[in-house]
Amino acid sequence: MRIPALLRLPTLAAAALAGILAGPVGPPAAAGQASGIGAERPAPASSSPRARRASADVDEAWDRLETWLRGRLENEGIVGGSVYLVRGGEVLGRLHHGIADIASRRRVDEGTIFHWASITKTFTAVAFMQLRERGLVALDDPAVDRVPELRGVHNPFGSMEAITYRHLLSHSAGFRAATWPWGGDEPWHPHEPSRWEQLVAMMPYTEIRFQPGSRYSYSNPGIIFVGKTIEGVAGEPYQAYVQKNLFSPLGMESAYFDRTPYHLLEHRSNNYVVENGVPRPNGLDFDTGITVSNGGLNASVPDMVRWLSFLTGRAAAPPTVAPETGDNGGASSGTNGGTRESAAHGASRGPDAVLSPSTLREMFEPVVPVNRAEGSKEWMGLGFFVYERAGRRYIGHTGSQKAFRSFFYIDPETGAGAVGVFNTVAGEGSFRPDTDELRVELREKLLDEIFPLFVK
Repeated sequence: MRIPALLRLPTLAAAALAGILAGPVGPPAAAGQASGIGAERPAPASSSPRARRASADVDEAWDRLETWLRGRLENEGIVGGSVYLVRGGEVLGRLHHGIADIASRRRVDEGTIFHWASITKTFTAVAFMQLRERGLVALDDPAVDRVPELRGVHNPFGSMEAITYRHLLSHSAGFRAATWPWGGDEPWHPHEPSRWEQLVAMMPYTEIRFQPGSRYSYSNPGIIFVGKTIEGVAGEPYQAYVQKNLFSPLGMESAYFDRTPYHLLEHRSNNYVVENGVPRPNGLDFDTGITVSNGGLNASVPDMVRWLSFLTGRAAAPPTVAPETGDNGGASSGTNGGTRESAAHGASRGPDAVLSPSTLREMFEPVVPVNRAEGSKEWMGLGFFVYERAGRRYIGHTGSQKAFRSFFYIDPETGAGAVGVFNTVAGEGSFRPDTDELRVELREKLLDEIFPLFVK
């Protein structure tokens, strides 16, 4: 196996680490073990010469993207990560790069479980809208009706009754961005507030920062209040509700919140902060506490493909995954020229059991511009970001927590999508990897160069 560029940096510590990894890397976890994925399914035949040409164009574009991305991951020194290109539930291309856990020498494969951070918010938004479809909540209900503790927040623009769930889901309520006003880096400090009472205690010190509904400002607390509402209306913990009403119907068998169940530990990715050229582990697990509804999700990439399949309304067949071949320095890929996978599900336990297509379309409509500059091409919908490129609208979200950096983007009209995650960021004394910049570059390539190829 080739050692990733990061692990070949000319420092004594990096050299020692490279020596550790120079031996045989542990084999990938058994394919499908963590995510309920099975045997190969043949790719469907193209229906017309034009469709076949489009498919060939997508294959060529993926090959170019994969070559570029593999080089960037090596040069930046990303320890591990995965990126999938999909259409509905069909995986058209995949790249698994590097190492999931250096200590155990596990490389990344389709069973690797990553942390998805703020992408959790899209599950929270869908769960709320599911309750709305059942007649239990409404978008324009005042949030204080179900979270009465919010009456303690100072709103210089009027009554707290004016803040609705539409504001919370579109990040236009006026709450602060960060969850917690204090911070610290001592090992005994909790990663996030662990109890609801801790947030309630801070509400008299919290101020609404602008007229609710007047503009966008990303807010973690706002989504916590939506999660708290889900718990109150459903009469059970947020995690239990999402497991029963989203994960289970969509077949997301590797998905869970916060600490990893014992039987999935062998699949869990660590995450790494690079300090002075050396990747330092952050630990396999951490507890997001009361902030679970805005950032507690863990899952394999194939299970996130199931999520994209639901969001595009393309889930229609039992889930299958083809076996992987090749090493390529810890990376493997599949394109139309090789094997394809399906991660979709039947209607009996598929998207129809979660949310109607009309409600999803409503969630994808712009509510407020992200950038107030004239001509902004990015908006916030109800739990999802909306991007405009060449007259087309794409939907997505990113996640950033600890050293995990995740993303997904979809074209609801064509069913095209991409989802990925990396487990490394730069720390003190390091300029690389610039994982956030890499994620932006990748988004632009996907939206500008690959997604348009799916338009008939």
